[in-house]
Formats: sequence, C-alpha cells, structure tokens
Amino acid sequence: MAMDRSMSESKLDNLTKERTPPNFVNSRNKRRREEEHFSPEFDQLKEEMKEMKELMMSSFSKQKEEFKEILLKEIKLVNANIENSIAFLTSQNEDLKKKIDNLERQSKEDKTHIKLLEERIEDMQKVQRKSSFEIKNVPKKSKEDKAELLEMVAHLARNIGCSMNSSDVKDIYRVRNKKTEAKNSSIVVETNSTLIKTEIMKMAKLFNIKNKSKLCAKHLGFRTEEETPIFLSEHLTRYASRLHFLARDLAKSKQYKYCWTAYGKIYVRKTEDSPIINITSEAQVQHLQNVNSEK
Repeated sequence: MAMDRSMSESKLDNLTKERTPPNFVNSRNKRRREEEHFSPEFDQLKEEMKEMKELMMSSFSKQKEEFKEILLKEIKLVNANIENSIAFLTSQNEDLKKKIDNLERQSKEDKTHIKLLEERIEDMQKVQRKSSFEIKNVPKKSKEDKAELLEMVAHLARNIGCSMNSSDVKDIYRVRNKKTEAKNSSIVVETNSTLIKTEIMKMAKLFNIKNKSKLCAKHLGFRTEEETPIFLSEHLTRYASRLHFLARDLAKSKQYKYCWTAYGKIYVRKTEDSPIINITSEAQVQHLQNVNSEK
C-alpha cells in the first residue's frame, strides 16, 4: 500500500513538471547578454556595409557620369557626321541645280536656234514653191507619165482661157497619197515664173465665178470620171498647209468671211472693212479663237 502511494506521488511530480510552463525570463536575459556580447562586431559590420554602400554609390555615380560623357561624345560625333552629310548633300544639290539651270538655258537656246532654222527652211521652201501650183483631187490613170500630166495642164489652160505652153512648165509630178487605195491625188506643176502661176490661178478663179459648172476632171481632158471636182491652190509647204487648215476652221467657227493664200502665206479677214490678218503660227490661231470666244 505504501509502495503504491509512493509511485503515485512520483507520477504526480512528473506530471506537474511536464505541465509547469518554462521560465522564459532567464532565456531572455541570456539572449540580451549574447547581443551585448556581439554588439561591437555588429556595429562594425553595419559601418562596413555603409562604407561599401557609399563606395558603390560613388562608383555608380562616377560610372554614370562617364557613361553620360561617352554618350554625349557619341551624340556630338553623330551630329557632326549628320551636319557633314547635310553639307555634302547641299553642295551636291547646288551643283545639280547649276547643271539643271545650264541645261534649261541650253535647251532654251537650242529651241530658239531650232525655231530660227525652221523659219529659214520654211522661207526657202516658200521661195522654191512661189512659182508652183497644185491641182487637187485629180483621178489617177494607169501608167500615166509626165507627158500625160502635161497634156492635162494644157487642157486646163485652154478651158480657162489661159495662154500657157508646155515650155512654161519646169516640172510636173503627181503627189503620192498616204492612202495607197485612194483613187484621186494632187498634181504639182512648177512653172518657169511666178507670173505664169499667178495668171493661171487667177483665170481658174474667174472660171469658177462665171460658170455654174465648176472646174472638174473633164476640163483636164478626162472622158471617164469627168465630173470629179478639181481644185487649184498654191503649192504650200507642210507647215503652211497646216496653218491653212486651221485658218479655214477658224473662218468657219468664228464667222470670218474670207480665208485665202497668196505667195505661200495664209490670210483671214472678218469683213470687207476689217483688217487683213496674216496667219503665221498655230499660237496665233489659238489666240484669235480665244479673243473671239470672249466677245
């Protein structure tokens, strides 16, 4: 019995010890003493870390300044290169502008010179053709030669009452038509003098005024297609022919009463009392059209 009681007390003591909370007071005091023991070393570590931080910040700041300086140098170098490139391109642009100006001036001079040459050629052709006339819309004959063409002109001279011999003709030929299938084309007659050409042109005009039956192929001696109308005109240059075409169109559209040619030149006249206008260029025709459109 005494033994049982002793064992129970022993267990109770053990249980009491297990359930009794630990004494933290002594533990805290011990940690504080440890911290107090390491405090100088900790302060030294903090000081070293602070110095290291300051050193790193100083180094970073220095590197930053160096990087900024390098970057500024690079930017300045790039800007200098850009400025040099711009200066070079500007110089090239000025050179090109000078070349273009020279080319434009040369082109203008060339155009003026070409126009002068064209005018001289035009004048020379007019002089060469001043004694020539053209018979338009003449039917073609198979295997015709100059003798037959001369015979046609002789028939025409007799029918209009003009004294003209074969010896008065310097040359005669048929103009090739651009359309090969065309049945009719022009005959060019070169006379020995402007007087002969002027006389036959005048007599042909009087014939058409006096007769209801205008000049046609039968007056050239044709026995077939004899009613084909024919027309006498001056032998104009290609440019003069173009101006004559434009002048006729101007006369129709702007109510010019007269349009005619004389010695290779083109003339228009609005009324009998209005001034005679010598057509010398396409630009002049265009100007006359614009002036009349504004009225």
